[in-house]
Amino acid sequence: MHTEINFDGIVGPSHNYAGLSLGNLASTKNFGKVSAPRAAALQGLAKMRANLERGLAQGFFLPQRRPDEGWLRTLGTSVEAASTTLRANALSASSMWAANAATVSPAADTADGRCHLTVANLVTMPHRSHEWRETLAQLQLAFADAAHFAVHAPVPAPFGDEGAANHMRLCARHDAPGVEVFVYGVAGGPFPARQHREASEAVARIHGLDPARTVFARQSDEAIAAGAFHNDVVAVANERVLFTHELAFADRDALYATLRAKLPEIEIVEVPAAEVSLADAITSYLFNAQLVTLPSGEAALVLPGEARETPSVWRWLEAHVAGNGPIRHLFVHDLRESMANGGGPACLRLRVVADPATVDPRFIATPEKLDRIEALVARLWPEHIAVDDLSSPALWRDCVAARSALCAALGLGELDREAF
Repeated sequence: MHTEINFDGIVGPSHNYAGLSLGNLASTKNFGKVSAPRAAALQGLAKMRANLERGLAQGFFLPQRRPDEGWLRTLGTSVEAASTTLRANALSASSMWAANAATVSPAADTADGRCHLTVANLVTMPHRSHEWRETLAQLQLAFADAAHFAVHAPVPAPFGDEGAANHMRLCARHDAPGVEVFVYGVAGGPFPARQHREASEAVARIHGLDPARTVFARQSDEAIAAGAFHNDVVAVANERVLFTHELAFADRDALYATLRAKLPEIEIVEVPAAEVSLADAITSYLFNAQLVTLPSGEAALVLPGEARETPSVWRWLEAHVAGNGPIRHLFVHDLRESMANGGGPACLRLRVVADPATVDPRFIATPEKLDRIEALVARLWPEHIAVDDLSSPALWRDCVAARSALCAALGLGELDREAF
Protein backbone atom coordinates (compact mmCIF):
# COMPACT_ATOMS: atom_id res chain seq x y z
CA MET A 1 0.00 0.00 0.00
CA HIS A 2 1.42 3.38 -1.01
CA THR A 3 1.55 5.92 1.80
CA GLU A 4 3.63 8.95 2.73
CA ILE A 5 6.71 8.06 4.75
CA ASN A 6 8.55 10.90 6.50
CA PHE A 7 12.29 10.17 6.61
CA ASP A 8 13.91 12.31 9.29
CA GLY A 9 17.60 13.06 9.51
CA ILE A 10 19.14 11.97 12.81
CA VAL A 11 21.10 14.95 14.16
CA GLY A 12 24.81 14.16 14.02
CA PRO A 13 27.29 14.33 16.91
CA SER A 14 29.13 17.33 15.37
CA HIS A 15 26.06 19.64 15.47
CA ASN A 16 27.46 23.13 16.09
CA TYR A 17 26.83 26.83 15.54
CA ALA A 18 29.57 27.91 13.14
CA GLY A 19 27.24 30.32 11.28
CA LEU A 20 28.01 28.97 7.81
CA SER A 21 24.69 29.58 6.04
CA LEU A 22 24.38 33.01 4.40
CA GLY A 23 20.74 34.05 4.20
CA ASN A 24 19.71 31.76 7.05
CA LEU A 25 18.97 34.32 9.76
CA ALA A 26 18.91 31.84 12.65
CA SER A 27 22.25 30.36 11.65
CA THR A 28 23.84 33.80 11.44
CA LYS A 29 22.24 35.07 14.65
CA ASN A 30 23.44 32.11 16.72
CA PHE A 31 26.99 32.00 15.39
CA GLY A 32 29.44 31.26 18.18
CA LYS A 33 26.94 29.94 20.69
CA VAL A 34 27.44 26.61 22.42
CA SER A 35 25.43 23.81 20.79
CA ALA A 36 24.00 20.70 22.44
CA PRO A 37 24.28 17.79 19.96
CA ARG A 38 22.89 15.22 22.39
CA ALA A 39 19.80 17.30 23.12
CA ALA A 40 19.39 18.12 19.44
CA ALA A 41 19.35 14.46 18.43
CA LEU A 42 17.00 13.51 21.25
CA GLN A 43 14.61 16.33 20.31
CA GLY A 44 14.48 15.07 16.73
CA LEU A 45 13.97 11.48 17.84
CA ALA A 46 11.12 12.55 20.14
CA LYS A 47 9.37 14.14 17.14
CA MET A 48 9.79 10.91 15.16
CA ARG A 49 8.36 8.87 18.03
CA ALA A 50 5.37 11.19 18.39
CA ASN A 51 4.60 10.93 14.67
CA LEU A 52 4.77 7.14 14.91
CA GLU A 53 2.31 7.28 17.81
CA ARG A 54 0.01 9.43 15.63
CA GLY A 55 -0.13 6.59 13.13
CA LEU A 56 2.24 8.11 10.57
CA ALA A 57 4.85 6.07 8.71
CA GLN A 58 8.33 7.11 9.82
CA GLY A 59 11.82 6.47 8.51
CA PHE A 60 15.23 8.01 9.13
CA PHE A 61 18.60 8.74 7.55
CA LEU A 62 21.90 8.49 9.38
CA PRO A 63 24.18 11.44 10.07
CA GLN A 64 27.16 11.65 7.75
CA ARG A 65 30.76 11.00 8.74
CA ARG A 66 32.31 14.14 10.18
CA PRO A 67 34.84 15.53 9.76
CA ASP A 68 34.65 14.85 6.02
CA GLU A 69 38.34 14.13 5.51
CA GLY A 70 37.81 12.94 1.95
CA TRP A 71 36.37 16.29 0.96
CA LEU A 72 39.27 18.12 2.59
CA ARG A 73 41.74 15.98 0.62
CA THR A 74 40.12 17.12 -2.63
CA LEU A 75 41.01 20.64 -1.48
CA GLY A 76 44.62 19.66 -0.85
CA THR A 77 44.43 19.73 2.92
CA SER A 78 43.51 17.70 6.00
CA VAL A 79 41.43 18.25 9.10
CA GLU A 80 44.64 18.96 11.04
CA ALA A 81 46.02 21.46 8.51
CA ALA A 82 42.80 23.05 7.24
CA SER A 83 41.93 26.67 7.90
CA THR A 84 39.38 27.35 10.61
CA THR A 85 36.72 28.02 8.00
CA LEU A 86 37.39 24.89 5.94
CA ARG A 87 37.49 22.75 9.07
CA ALA A 88 34.11 24.10 10.17
CA ASN A 89 32.68 23.31 6.72
CA ALA A 90 34.03 19.76 6.98
CA LEU A 91 32.41 19.30 10.42
CA SER A 92 28.95 20.63 9.54
CA ALA A 93 26.05 18.42 10.65
CA SER A 94 23.65 20.05 8.20
CA SER A 95 22.73 16.75 6.51
CA MET A 96 20.31 16.42 9.46
CA TRP A 97 17.94 18.54 7.35
CA ALA A 98 16.68 15.75 5.14
CA ALA A 99 14.34 18.11 3.25
CA ASN A 100 17.46 19.05 1.30
CA ALA A 101 18.52 15.48 0.62
CA ALA A 102 16.63 15.02 -2.65
CA THR A 103 13.58 15.84 -4.73
CA VAL A 104 11.03 13.02 -4.77
CA SER A 105 8.36 12.24 -7.39
CA PRO A 106 6.01 9.38 -6.44
CA ALA A 107 5.24 6.54 -8.84
CA ALA A 108 1.79 7.96 -9.62
CA ASP A 109 3.40 11.01 -11.26
CA THR A 110 6.19 9.46 -13.33
CA ALA A 111 6.27 8.05 -16.84
CA ASP A 112 7.70 4.66 -15.82
CA GLY A 113 5.54 4.18 -12.72
CA ARG A 114 8.47 4.20 -10.30
CA CYS A 115 9.24 6.61 -7.47
CA HIS A 116 12.14 8.83 -8.58
CA LEU A 117 14.59 10.56 -6.23
CA THR A 118 17.23 13.03 -7.43
CA VAL A 119 19.90 13.91 -4.88
CA ALA A 120 20.32 17.66 -4.34
CA ASN A 121 23.71 19.15 -5.24
CA LEU A 122 23.51 21.99 -2.64
CA VAL A 123 26.26 23.83 -4.51
CA THR A 124 25.44 27.29 -3.16
CA MET A 125 26.89 26.66 0.31
CA PRO A 126 30.34 25.05 0.80
CA HIS A 127 29.35 23.30 4.03
CA ARG A 128 26.51 21.51 2.22
CA SER A 129 28.08 20.98 -1.18
CA HIS A 130 29.88 17.80 -0.08
CA GLU A 131 26.81 16.09 1.40
CA TRP A 132 25.49 14.59 -1.83
CA ARG A 133 27.89 11.62 -2.05
CA GLU A 134 26.88 10.14 1.30
CA THR A 135 23.26 11.09 0.71
CA LEU A 136 23.36 9.21 -2.59
CA ALA A 137 24.86 6.17 -0.85
CA GLN A 138 22.08 6.10 1.75
CA LEU A 139 19.30 6.59 -0.80
CA GLN A 140 20.74 3.83 -3.00
CA LEU A 141 20.57 1.47 -0.01
CA ALA A 142 17.17 2.55 1.32
CA PHE A 143 15.53 2.51 -2.11
CA ALA A 144 17.49 -0.28 -3.78
CA ASP A 145 14.40 -2.03 -5.17
CA ALA A 146 14.77 -1.07 -8.83
CA ALA A 147 11.26 -2.27 -9.65
CA HIS A 148 9.85 0.50 -7.48
CA PHE A 149 12.53 3.21 -7.24
CA ALA A 150 15.01 5.11 -9.39
CA VAL A 151 17.72 7.06 -7.52
CA HIS A 152 19.56 9.71 -9.55
CA ALA A 153 22.85 11.53 -9.02
CA PRO A 154 22.65 15.33 -8.64
CA VAL A 155 22.03 17.84 -11.38
CA PRO A 156 25.51 19.15 -12.28
CA ALA A 157 26.85 22.49 -11.13
CA PRO A 158 26.47 25.40 -11.59
CA PHE A 159 22.70 24.83 -11.49
CA GLY A 160 21.81 25.04 -7.81
CA ASP A 161 19.39 22.43 -6.49
CA GLU A 162 18.29 22.34 -2.85
CA GLY A 163 15.93 19.38 -3.03
CA ALA A 164 12.46 18.97 -1.59
CA ALA A 165 12.68 22.25 0.37
CA ASN A 166 11.79 23.97 -2.92
CA HIS A 167 9.32 21.37 -4.18
CA MET A 168 5.64 20.83 -3.32
CA ARG A 169 3.16 18.20 -4.41
CA LEU A 170 -0.61 18.61 -4.44
CA CYS A 171 -3.00 15.71 -5.01
CA ALA A 172 -6.40 14.33 -4.07
CA ARG A 173 -4.62 11.64 -2.03
CA HIS A 174 -1.02 10.51 -1.76
CA ASP A 175 -1.32 7.53 -4.10
CA ALA A 176 -3.19 9.47 -6.82
CA PRO A 177 -1.52 11.45 -9.64
CA GLY A 178 -0.46 14.85 -8.38
CA VAL A 179 0.58 18.30 -9.48
CA GLU A 180 4.25 18.90 -8.74
CA VAL A 181 5.29 22.50 -8.03
CA PHE A 182 8.96 23.45 -8.34
CA VAL A 183 9.78 26.79 -6.70
CA TYR A 184 12.89 28.65 -7.87
CA GLY A 185 14.51 31.95 -6.95
CA VAL A 186 16.05 34.74 -8.98
CA ALA A 187 17.06 37.48 -6.55
CA GLY A 188 17.02 38.07 -2.85
CA GLY A 189 18.69 41.35 -2.02
CA PRO A 190 21.85 40.57 -0.04
CA PHE A 191 21.17 36.81 -0.02
CA PRO A 192 21.63 34.23 -2.79
CA ALA A 193 18.69 32.55 -4.50
CA ARG A 194 19.68 28.92 -3.99
CA GLN A 195 17.25 27.09 -6.28
CA HIS A 196 17.78 27.64 -10.01
CA ARG A 197 14.93 27.16 -12.45
CA GLU A 198 17.25 25.20 -14.76
CA ALA A 199 17.86 22.66 -11.99
CA SER A 200 14.15 22.29 -11.31
CA GLU A 201 13.41 21.77 -15.00
CA ALA A 202 16.17 19.15 -15.23
CA VAL A 203 14.76 17.21 -12.27
CA ALA A 204 11.27 17.25 -13.81
CA ARG A 205 12.66 15.83 -17.06
CA ILE A 206 14.77 13.20 -15.28
CA HIS A 207 11.72 12.05 -13.31
CA GLY A 208 9.58 11.76 -16.44
CA LEU A 209 6.89 14.11 -15.18
CA ASP A 210 3.89 15.09 -17.29
CA PRO A 211 4.40 18.75 -18.30
CA ALA A 212 0.65 19.28 -18.00
CA ARG A 213 0.88 18.45 -14.28
CA THR A 214 4.15 20.24 -13.56
CA VAL A 215 4.39 23.88 -12.45
CA PHE A 216 7.41 26.16 -12.08
CA ALA A 217 6.78 29.05 -9.70
CA ARG A 218 9.09 31.88 -8.77
CA GLN A 219 9.66 32.60 -5.11
CA SER A 220 9.24 36.27 -4.31
CA ASP A 221 12.41 38.33 -4.03
CA GLU A 222 10.89 39.86 -0.89
CA ALA A 223 10.66 36.47 0.82
CA ILE A 224 14.28 35.56 0.01
CA ALA A 225 15.51 38.97 1.18
CA ALA A 226 13.57 38.51 4.44
CA GLY A 227 15.40 35.25 5.16
CA ALA A 228 13.25 32.61 3.41
CA PHE A 229 16.28 30.84 1.99
CA HIS A 230 14.06 27.90 0.94
CA ASN A 231 10.44 27.91 -0.18
CA ASP A 232 9.47 25.66 2.73
CA VAL A 233 10.10 28.60 5.07
CA VAL A 234 7.07 30.40 3.56
CA ALA A 235 4.88 27.66 2.02
CA VAL A 236 4.07 23.97 2.45
CA ALA A 237 1.67 21.61 0.68
CA ASN A 238 0.09 18.29 1.56
CA GLU A 239 -2.50 16.41 -0.50
CA ARG A 240 -5.09 19.03 -1.55
CA VAL A 241 -3.96 21.76 0.91
CA LEU A 242 -1.53 24.57 0.07
CA PHE A 243 -0.58 26.49 3.22
CA THR A 244 1.26 29.67 2.31
CA HIS A 245 2.17 33.18 3.28
CA GLU A 246 0.67 35.95 1.18
CA LEU A 247 4.14 37.10 0.10
CA ALA A 248 5.66 33.69 -0.68
CA PHE A 249 5.43 33.85 -4.48
CA ALA A 250 6.34 36.45 -7.09
CA ASP A 251 2.94 36.13 -8.84
CA ARG A 252 0.64 34.40 -6.44
CA ASP A 253 -2.58 35.14 -8.34
CA ALA A 254 -1.29 33.45 -11.50
CA LEU A 255 0.02 30.51 -9.50
CA TYR A 256 -3.25 30.03 -7.63
CA ALA A 257 -5.22 30.17 -10.88
CA THR A 258 -2.94 27.57 -12.46
CA LEU A 259 -3.21 25.23 -9.50
CA ARG A 260 -7.00 25.53 -9.34
CA ALA A 261 -7.22 24.66 -13.02
CA LYS A 262 -5.00 21.59 -12.59
CA LEU A 263 -6.46 20.44 -9.26
CA PRO A 264 -10.00 21.81 -8.78
CA GLU A 265 -10.31 20.34 -5.25
CA ILE A 266 -7.31 22.35 -3.99
CA GLU A 267 -7.73 24.31 -0.75
CA ILE A 268 -5.41 27.31 -0.57
CA VAL A 269 -4.89 28.56 2.97
CA GLU A 270 -3.17 31.93 2.70
CA VAL A 271 -1.94 33.76 5.79
CA PRO A 272 -2.21 37.54 5.21
CA ALA A 273 0.88 39.67 5.77
CA ALA A 274 -1.33 42.07 7.73
CA GLU A 275 -1.92 39.33 10.33
CA VAL A 276 1.46 37.55 10.30
CA SER A 277 4.43 39.49 8.98
CA LEU A 278 7.13 37.80 6.93
CA ALA A 279 9.49 38.41 9.84
CA ASP A 280 7.20 36.59 12.29
CA ALA A 281 6.58 33.75 9.84
CA ILE A 282 10.31 33.23 9.35
CA THR A 283 11.28 33.60 13.01
CA SER A 284 8.59 31.14 14.13
CA TYR A 285 9.01 28.74 11.17
CA LEU A 286 5.23 28.64 10.88
CA PHE A 287 5.37 27.27 7.33
CA ASN A 288 8.26 24.96 8.08
CA ALA A 289 5.84 22.90 10.09
CA GLN A 290 5.07 19.39 8.88
CA LEU A 291 1.65 19.45 7.24
CA VAL A 292 0.47 15.84 7.49
CA THR A 293 -2.64 13.72 7.00
CA LEU A 294 -3.60 11.73 10.09
CA PRO A 295 -5.13 8.25 9.80
CA SER A 296 -8.50 9.93 10.43
CA GLY A 297 -8.07 11.84 7.17
CA GLU A 298 -7.73 15.17 8.97
CA ALA A 299 -4.83 17.55 8.31
CA ALA A 300 -2.48 18.52 11.14
CA LEU A 301 0.53 20.77 11.63
CA VAL A 302 3.60 19.56 13.53
CA LEU A 303 5.04 22.85 14.77
CA PRO A 304 8.13 24.09 16.62
CA GLY A 305 7.66 25.66 20.04
CA GLU A 306 8.60 29.03 18.54
CA ALA A 307 5.26 29.10 16.69
CA ARG A 308 3.36 29.04 19.97
CA GLU A 309 5.70 31.68 21.41
CA THR A 310 5.08 34.14 18.55
CA PRO A 311 1.79 35.93 19.40
CA SER A 312 0.70 36.81 15.86
CA VAL A 313 1.37 33.26 14.64
CA TRP A 314 -0.38 31.47 17.48
CA ARG A 315 -3.35 33.83 17.30
CA TRP A 316 -3.77 33.07 13.59
CA LEU A 317 -3.40 29.30 14.10
CA GLU A 318 -5.93 29.14 16.91
CA ALA A 319 -8.44 31.14 14.86
CA HIS A 320 -7.96 28.85 11.86
CA VAL A 321 -8.46 25.65 13.87
CA ALA A 322 -11.49 27.16 15.64
CA GLY A 323 -13.03 27.94 12.25
CA ASN A 324 -13.83 25.68 9.35
CA GLY A 325 -10.40 25.54 7.74
CA PRO A 326 -8.79 22.31 6.51
CA ILE A 327 -6.08 22.18 9.20
CA ARG A 328 -7.70 20.63 12.26
CA HIS A 329 -4.87 19.85 14.71
CA LEU A 330 -1.74 21.57 16.07
CA PHE A 331 1.08 19.52 17.58
CA VAL A 332 3.94 21.48 19.15
CA HIS A 333 7.46 20.12 19.70
CA ASP A 334 10.64 21.44 21.27
CA LEU A 335 13.21 21.54 18.46
CA ARG A 336 15.25 24.45 19.75
CA GLU A 337 18.62 23.07 18.75
CA SER A 338 17.58 22.56 15.14
CA MET A 339 15.71 25.88 15.08
CA ALA A 340 18.75 27.76 16.36
CA ASN A 341 20.66 26.62 13.27
CA GLY A 342 17.80 27.49 10.92
CA GLY A 343 15.76 24.32 10.51
CA GLY A 344 12.29 23.49 11.77
CA PRO A 345 10.18 20.30 11.76
CA ALA A 346 9.82 20.17 7.95
CA CYS A 347 13.54 20.74 7.38
CA LEU A 348 14.28 17.56 9.32
CA ARG A 349 12.30 15.27 7.02
CA LEU A 350 12.03 14.07 3.43
CA ARG A 351 8.61 12.91 2.21
CA VAL A 352 8.55 9.71 0.17
CA VAL A 353 5.28 8.24 -1.09
CA ALA A 354 5.84 4.49 -1.40
CA ASP A 355 4.90 1.09 -0.07
CA PRO A 356 6.96 0.74 3.15
CA ALA A 357 7.45 -2.94 2.31
CA THR A 358 9.60 -1.92 -0.69
CA VAL A 359 12.01 0.14 1.46
CA ASP A 360 15.07 -1.35 3.15
CA PRO A 361 13.70 -2.04 6.67
CA ARG A 362 16.91 -0.83 8.27
CA PHE A 363 15.77 2.73 7.48
CA ILE A 364 12.23 2.31 8.87
CA ALA A 365 11.57 3.49 12.43
CA THR A 366 9.93 1.36 15.09
CA PRO A 367 9.54 2.18 18.79
CA GLU A 368 12.17 -0.44 19.66
CA LYS A 369 14.63 0.92 17.10
CA LEU A 370 14.14 4.46 18.40
CA ASP A 371 14.80 3.16 21.95
CA ARG A 372 18.11 1.76 20.71
CA ILE A 373 19.09 4.98 18.94
CA GLU A 374 18.15 7.16 21.91
CA ALA A 375 20.23 5.06 24.28
CA LEU A 376 23.24 5.28 21.99
CA VAL A 377 22.85 9.04 21.53
CA ALA A 378 22.55 9.58 25.28
CA ARG A 379 25.78 7.64 25.76
CA LEU A 380 27.97 8.82 22.86
CA TRP A 381 26.82 12.17 21.47
CA PRO A 382 28.71 15.18 22.89
CA GLU A 383 26.72 17.12 25.44
CA HIS A 384 28.03 20.49 24.25
CA ILE A 385 30.21 21.89 21.47
CA ALA A 386 31.67 25.39 21.42
CA VAL A 387 33.03 26.74 18.13
CA ASP A 388 36.59 26.55 19.49
CA ASP A 389 36.05 22.81 20.10
CA LEU A 390 35.98 22.24 16.33
CA SER A 391 39.79 22.30 16.39
CA SER A 392 39.97 19.47 18.94
CA PRO A 393 41.28 16.08 17.67
CA ALA A 394 39.44 14.44 20.56
CA LEU A 395 36.14 15.81 19.25
CA TRP A 396 36.90 14.56 15.73
CA ARG A 397 37.60 11.07 17.07
CA ASP A 398 34.49 11.09 19.27
CA CYS A 399 32.26 12.12 16.35
CA VAL A 400 33.61 9.38 14.09
CA ALA A 401 33.30 6.77 16.85
CA ALA A 402 29.72 7.79 17.74
CA ARG A 403 28.57 7.52 14.13
CA SER A 404 30.33 4.18 13.71
CA ALA A 405 28.50 2.85 16.74
CA LEU A 406 25.18 3.99 15.29
CA CYS A 407 25.91 2.31 11.96
CA ALA A 408 26.72 -0.92 13.79
CA ALA A 409 23.63 -0.73 15.99
CA LEU A 410 21.38 -0.38 12.93
CA GLY A 411 23.11 -3.03 10.84
CA LEU A 412 24.34 -0.43 8.35
CA GLY A 413 28.04 -1.14 8.54
CA GLU A 414 28.45 -0.54 4.80
CA LEU A 415 27.92 3.16 5.51
CA ASP A 416 30.67 3.21 8.13
CA ARG A 417 33.53 4.37 6.02
CA GLU A 418 35.26 7.56 5.15
CA ALA A 419 33.53 9.91 2.74
CA PHE A 420 34.37 9.31 -0.90
